[in-house]
Amino acid sequence: MSGFPWGAFGVNLAVSAAVALAVMLVTFAVALAKGVHRVVDVAWGLGFTAVAAVTLALSAGHGDDVRRLTVTGLTAVWGLRLAGHIALRGRGHGEDPRYARMLARAPGDPRLYALRTVYLLQGALVWLVSLPVQAAQYLPGPMTGPQWALTALAVAVWLTGFLFETAGDAQLERFKADPEARDRTGARIMDRGLWRYTRHPNYFGDFMVWWGLYLLACGDVAVAAAVLVSPVAMSLLLTRGSGVRLLERQLAGRPGYAAYAARTNAFFPGPPRGGGN
Repeated sequence: MSGFPWGAFGVNLAVSAAVALAVMLVTFAVALAKGVHRVVDVAWGLGFTAVAAVTLALSAGHGDDVRRLTVTGLTAVWGLRLAGHIALRGRGHGEDPRYARMLARAPGDPRLYALRTVYLLQGALVWLVSLPVQAAQYLPGPMTGPQWALTALAVAVWLTGFLFETAGDAQLERFKADPEARDRTGARIMDRGLWRYTRHPNYFGDFMVWWGLYLLACGDVAVAAAVLVSPVAMSLLLTRGSGVRLLERQLAGRPGYAAYAARTNAFFPGPPRGGGN
């Protein structure tokens, strides 16, 4: 494919950066008014949705309409679902312990520290990770047969991830709501449904969602190479950053978790080890 409008895409990158920043600044103001910074987790999904929607408007007349609507719709469904889930999960709760610990050791004004290390950082990550969502909307059309096949593959990968994430979250919420729920050893550890095959089905789902969205930008080799950093960055965040590694550290001392970890894959789904049921 040729004819990618790099100039228009560059303008879009500047506007999307401003949009991501605006979402996080508004969220920061809300957090100060409410007295809790956990609201920034809700803004994560909303930020991606806002960037996708603005790009849809700016890319009119440049990209293929089917691809533009597909990538925007998939991003918005994922982002709004995640934002709603996190908002409902945190309703009625105080500050997230992660942010409480961070602010307790903040040098200087904790509000400015939170702005720099949480809100501005997350805004930058929203912009970086969303590069394929933006680039895909500028790929010229109409799509050919191979591009239709690539789009179908991308949607299938996205759908696999979305189902893992939504089902995993729903299964965990049902487990938490049942005070009598236990794993097969009697420990208060979730090892049912998708959690039998991976200790983090929601993070694995995110991984698949963003590689699926990346595939939508792969109709042009140069574009695909330029935005490859995005799914790689998200993968590292999920596995090495604030995802699996941080949560595993928090859960390590919970009774029964070591046994669960010994028989269950950390990230990619697989059958339980040791003949676990």
